[in-house]
Amino acid sequence: MRSAHFWNLCSSSDPAYMTPGHYSPVPSSLLDHTLTSLEKTTRCRLLHELGARPRIPQRRTYEQIHANLPNTPPRASTEAEGDDFMSSDQPRVVESRPSALTSNPVHEAEDEKDHGNVEHPLSGEQVRDVIRLIQCRKCSRPLRDPITLPCGRSLCRRCLPETHTREHISYPATPNRLRGFECPYQECGRSHAVGDCGVDVILTKAVNNFKAEMEKARDIITTAEISTHVIILRPGAGQMGSEVDDETTSRIVKGGPLVAVYTLAESGELDYSSNVTLAEVSSLGDEAATIDIRTFSKVKETVRTEMDCQVCYALFYDPLTTVCGHTFCRSCLHRVLDHSSYCPICRRGLSVSPLLYRESCPSNEHLKTIIQTFWADAVLTRGDALAAEALNRHREFDIPIFVCTLSFPMMPTFLHVFEPRYRLMIRRALEGDRTFGMVLPQRPRTANDTHFVEYGTLLRIVNAEYFADGRSLIETIGISRFRITRNGILDGYLVGSIERIDDISIAEEEDLEATETQQALERYESAATHMSEDSTTSRPTTPEDLSKMPTSELLSLGVSFVTRMQQQSVPWLAQRMLTIYGECPNDPALFPWWFASILPAKEYEKYKLLETRSVRERLKICCGWILEWESSTW
Repeated sequence: MRSAHFWNLCSSSDPAYMTPGHYSPVPSSLLDHTLTSLEKTTRCRLLHELGARPRIPQRRTYEQIHANLPNTPPRASTEAEGDDFMSSDQPRVVESRPSALTSNPVHEAEDEKDHGNVEHPLSGEQVRDVIRLIQCRKCSRPLRDPITLPCGRSLCRRCLPETHTREHISYPATPNRLRGFECPYQECGRSHAVGDCGVDVILTKAVNNFKAEMEKARDIITTAEISTHVIILRPGAGQMGSEVDDETTSRIVKGGPLVAVYTLAESGELDYSSNVTLAEVSSLGDEAATIDIRTFSKVKETVRTEMDCQVCYALFYDPLTTVCGHTFCRSCLHRVLDHSSYCPICRRGLSVSPLLYRESCPSNEHLKTIIQTFWADAVLTRGDALAAEALNRHREFDIPIFVCTLSFPMMPTFLHVFEPRYRLMIRRALEGDRTFGMVLPQRPRTANDTHFVEYGTLLRIVNAEYFADGRSLIETIGISRFRITRNGILDGYLVGSIERIDDISIAEEEDLEATETQQALERYESAATHMSEDSTTSRPTTPEDLSKMPTSELLSLGVSFVTRMQQQSVPWLAQRMLTIYGECPNDPALFPWWFASILPAKEYEKYKLLETRSVRERLKICCGWILEWESSTW
C-alpha cells in the first residue's frame, strides 16, 4: 500500500514534493521504463541510477504537500520510528504518530504499522548505535541479568565489584545495607548498598527480546551466503600519531551489518566505546539490506511491548528504576509516593525521597537512551502533555490552611474550633478528603511579609466532636510537611498552593553521616556500647561535638536524657502527656517529632525542625536543645 502511494507521489507534478530519499522529482515515463528492476534494487538506488541529483527541500507539512493531489489517501497514524535513525541532513516528510498518552500504545496500531518497509538500510554508524544500546559498559557484551545502580547506570550482575563492610554508618544499619561496593563508574564515585541494587526487570525483558530477534535473523541467514566485512575502530584510530594496525581490527562475519555487529559484541570482540565501518562481501546486497531492515523493525516492535509504565500504561517518560528493579515514569512514581511508600508492583518498601530529586534519584540511563533513540517523537509528545497538565494543576490553590499552632508529622494535634471562618473550613474538609494545612502565625516585619510562616504540616482529621453552639473539638494526625508557594483568601480563611517537603533518601542519609564522622573514627568504633549515664568524659558539650557523633549515638543521647528527666518526675513527662504522645520512641526518624511535641521549648525554636531534610540534622537540633537545657533551664 505504501509502495503504490510512493510512486503516485513521485509522478506528481508538484515540484515541492521530495521522496523519502530526498531526490529531485523524476518523470513518470522513466520510472515506468525501469519498474522491472525494482525486485533487485531499492527506490533510492533506482533514483540514483536515473541520474536524479539530491537536493534539500524546504520542510513542508503533509497537508501542504498533498493539498492539490487527487485521490490522496487520508493521513495515517503510523509508527515510522525507523526514520528516527536517519541523519539530520536527510529531511523527510514526517508522518503523525499516535499519542503516547492514550491507553492504546503506539505498537498496538497493527493495521497502521509497516515494520518491514523502512525507507533506507541503516548506516554503519546507526548499526553501531543500535547494538550499543544493549551492551554493558564494563564487559562490552550484551547485558545479562542487568542491574541498574542507584546512580542510574546499568551493568551485568557478573560485572558488579566485590562488596565490603560499609563503615561510618549507623542509621538505618539494616542487614541489606551493611555491605556495599564502590560504584565502578568514575563519573559517580559513590558507595552503593547491596540492598539498593536489584535486577532491572524492564531492561532484562527488553534485552532478551532484542537477543531473540537477533537469533531469528541469524537463523534466516544460515541458508543464504551473506557476510559483512567489519572494521573495528577503537578510540583514537585515525588520529595523528596513532598506530593504525594497533587501533583497528578487520573481521569478515556471517550475516548482514546488524547481525554481524551484534555477533562481534556477543563474542566480546567489540568494545563498548569502539566504532565500526562496514563493507559488503557477498553479492546479495539487496537481500542483506532487506533482512537488516526487517530485523531492525522487529527489534523495535518487540522491545516496545516492554516499554509501558504500569501506572499510566503509556510509554515511559523519564524512566526511574526503584531498588526492587521495577521501573515507572518519574511523574507516576511521584504520585504513588504521595500516598504510599511501597512499590506498586511488588509492594516492597521504597527508601527514596518522595520528591524524587534528580540529584538523588537519577533516571535509568540505559532505558532512557533506548526510548530516546527509538521513539523520540513520542517522548516529545508525552513531555508536552505533562507540561500542560502541570500548568493546569497549578492554576488553583491546593489546600485550606489553618493559621494557629505548630504541628509535626506522625504526631497528634487537638484543636478547639470556634471561629466561623474555621468552622466553615473544617466542615468543608470533613466533606472532602479530611485534610488541611497547619502553620504557625508570625508577626509581619514589613508590609510585604505574611502573617504566617512558610513551612507547615499537613493534618488529617481522625475524630470530630460538635457542641450545640457549633463549636467543635478536632483530633488530627500529622501526615507530611509542606512549604507554601502561593496563597490567597477564600471565605475568610487562608488557602495556598504547596510543595511537599520530604527527607533525603536513605543512601544520602548514610553519605551525610559517613562524611561528618570520618574524622572521629575512634569515637565511632566505641559507639556500639551505649553511653553510661555516669559517663561524663564522652558526653558532648558543644554543637561541634554533635556533628562528629554517629547518628545512633545522637539517638542514644536523646533517649538517655528523657530517661533521666522521667526519673526526676518533670511535669512535661507526666503520664497524661505520655498517654497523648506515647512513650519515648527508639526510632531515629520518629524521635525528633516526639521530642519536639513534648519538650516545653519555644515554638519558633521547634519550627527549625520543619525546615530540615534529614533525620540526622533533626537529631542534632534536638541534642542541641538537650545541651542548652542541661546548661541552663529555659
